[in-house]
Amino acid sequence: MDLIRESIRDIPDFPKPGIVFKDITPLLSDPEAFKRVLDLLVERYSGRSLDRIVGIESRGFIFGAALADRLGVGFVPVRKPGKLPYRTVKEEYSLEYGTDAIEIHEDAVPEGGAVLIVDDLLATGGTAAAAVSLVRKIGGEIVEVAFVVELGFLKGREKLPEVPVFSLVNYE
Repeated sequence: MDLIRESIRDIPDFPKPGIVFKDITPLLSDPEAFKRVLDLLVERYSGRSLDRIVGIESRGFIFGAALADRLGVGFVPVRKPGKLPYRTVKEEYSLEYGTDAIEIHEDAVPEGGAVLIVDDLLATGGTAAAAVSLVRKIGGEIVEVAFVVELGFLKGREKLPEVPVFSLVNYE
């Protein structure tokens, strides 16, 4: 885990004063660190029955698609409204100031299909909770929600009480 943790850069006061942003771009540019993340995720999910891996826009696409390829499982993107070309299901969720939404194709997961949701970071949990709701709306069963980084002090897991949550690196 040290290699992964050391590959995550702190950016103070981004995107606004008082926030320390956890930047994963150095991890992505380091082939050894990126491979280590994928190796650990493959180790965790190999042998599990999965029908789809759902990646949350946008960095969840990077980890989710690579993991889906390694596991031989289909990949499904969850995107901001208006970005997917086929019929979609939408889920709105609350932000600190206002609301946002994400969408998934209505036929992205087989009925009763086992789904792993992947994203780069768990902060307050709103987007992840919306993704869980979307997958359930279209008939999927959540196996787990996985993150590379968790900001534990923001208590995002509390918005995901009905699903198992896993993170590689947790900042308490």
